[in-house]
Amino acid sequence: MSAQHVETAGDGPLIPRPECTPAALRAACAVVAPQLLAAYDQAKDQALAEAVEHGSIKPVHAYLNHWAALIEIERHPGMAKAYHHAEYLAHVATAPDEARTHLTMASGIYRGAAKAVRTA
Repeated sequence: MSAQHVETAGDGPLIPRPECTPAALRAACAVVAPQLLAAYDQAKDQALAEAVEHGSIKPVHAYLNHWAALIEIERHPGMAKAYHHAEYLAHVATAPDEARTHLTMASGIYRGAAKAVRTA
């Protein structure tokens, strides 16, 4: 478990699943992954700017869906540990096949989290 996560028994969620709103996701991020708050705020600002530029709310929906999935991962310490470990191993891999293997693991965790949020 990373140092950023609050200790909990087992791998149950640290907090209840937040609503998929900017304020609720930011509040959840502050609890389960405070180190990501700056990235969260930057993503929100970018999504709003793109929405205005393109006259579409699709960038806002994409940002909300992405961060809902990330928060879903971070709510579960074991899942977060596996996700971050796979990302790290992909980053330091010395061979393309090795990096691909780790990226496949990380993307599988992300897709599972995104699906859990969509079907909740």
